[in-house]
Amino acid sequence: MRILIDADACPKMAKEVLYKISERLSVELVFVANSYMNTPYSDLISFIQVAQGADEADNHIVDIMNSNDLIISSDIPLADRVIKKGGVILDPRGNFLTESNVGQRLAIRNLMDDLRSEGMETGGPSSYGSKEKQLFNNQLDKFLTKALRKR
Repeated sequence: MRILIDADACPKMAKEVLYKISERLSVELVFVANSYMNTPYSDLISFIQVAQGADEADNHIVDIMNSNDLIISSDIPLADRVIKKGGVILDPRGNFLTESNVGQRLAIRNLMDDLRSEGMETGGPSSYGSKEKQLFNNQLDKFLTKALRKR
């Protein structure tokens, strides 16, 4: 089992949670991004830089994922692709995206995108703070504990 991270938009605090959990549970992390990023030195942590482009990191994640990998991303179209391929996706705020909720989230995302393209100000996600970090940590820990027990 690996954790694949859509790293360009992953909050720094979520990355810190991932580093700690990787070390504690000996889980491999693979960060995928368009631009270079530093990661702590560890045999369990790797970084893949992909070409510039809107969906390059997403495409690479879907290409290399296995059904037992956990994907970390808040990208709804990526979540849809991961789920269709049989994967599990958790956003950095601690919400699992599933077959039952990704369709609705994709529709809302597309509506908001349309409104923005028409010039409407729709705002963005709320700031990422300690509450979101704690929820992400709790959900990640529960998931990994259960998944690693099955191994």
